[in-house]
Amino acid sequence: MSEILSVEINREAGEWPDGLDAIAERALLVALQNSGFAIDGPCEISVLLTDDAGQQRLNSQWRGKDKATNVLSFPALGEDDPIEGMLGDISLAHETLSREAVELEKPFEHHFAHLLVHGMLHVLGYDHETEDEALAMEARETDIMGLLGYPDPYDGQELIDRD
Repeated sequence: MSEILSVEINREAGEWPDGLDAIAERALLVALQNSGFAIDGPCEISVLLTDDAGQQRLNSQWRGKDKATNVLSFPALGEDDPIEGMLGDISLAHETLSREAVELEKPFEHHFAHLLVHGMLHVLGYDHETEDEALAMEARETDIMGLLGYPDPYDGQELIDRD
């Protein structure tokens, strides 16, 4: 565990493979360190590993969208708050993540790491509502994934559901 970032991982549901904690901790730390924001003190983030049913409930409750989605992010910081303390929560849906990895012909671990990086950037204030925002966020994700030793997650494809 890093002195900069404490990661709490909760497995609620889904058949998540072993060995993901170290991947998650590293991906989230590198995303935080390379987010473009100054880190003002120790940070915490919570990750929920759930199934599509759990993700659908969260998506319906918090976003009004009654469907499963690959990743949800719940920032705890305000727009101008310093980057320290509890940053927020990220939730991943196992079935959706697995299906997307197969469809994209990507290893599960690569897609898992990418969705965590994507989620962390959302927690920190990045968004992809406009084309310019999407391009900036995708470029940041690609850079971070490269630092982690993964290939470009987009590779000419749009991976993230933008609705």
